[in-house]
Amino acid sequence: MKKIYQYYKSTYNISDQDWEIFSSKLIQENYPKKTALIKAGKTEKYLSFLDEGIVRYYIPKEENDLTFSFVFSDAFVCAYDSFLIQRPSTYTIETITKVKLWRLAYEDLEAIYAETKIGNLIGRKAAEELFLLKAKRELSLLNQSAEERYLDLFETRPELIKFIPLKYIATYIGVTPQALSRIRKRIR
Repeated sequence: MKKIYQYYKSTYNISDQDWEIFSSKLIQENYPKKTALIKAGKTEKYLSFLDEGIVRYYIPKEENDLTFSFVFSDAFVCAYDSFLIQRPSTYTIETITKVKLWRLAYEDLEAIYAETKIGNLIGRKAAEELFLLKAKRELSLLNQSAEERYLDLFETRPELIKFIPLKYIATYIGVTPQALSRIRKRIR
């Protein structure tokens, strides 16, 4: 929780009173790797801050799941479209490593909006962060080659990419595991 407080204090100058209300609603949860935080067909109930670990977003398919995002520590994690409209998600969010989350329930976030001066700003910034991740992904699919997407992922968090199985990276950049192997050989 200390990271979240420091972030909100330095970024938004959150008051002690607003922090007291906000932090009272946060729930810390730890999950082992290969745990679904939300499954396709279920409704997202939490906006979460990923304190430690890596998660992936994917669309379950019969043959091969389609990974479309990775989230690393110090970022928000949420099936945000499902969260906003409180309807079932079309994708799954799963832990790749063990993770530590600070979670805020939908109802508690609504209470924070109503009870604090800074709640709406915090909610807007979380929404903006999640939107920017989505927009970056869409643009990368339209403008970059598979090799460029791989290099971008590698540049984003090189120390953590070793924890992501290659089959997930392959679906993320839109190639087969064999094509990923060729890309990796080419850039070494």
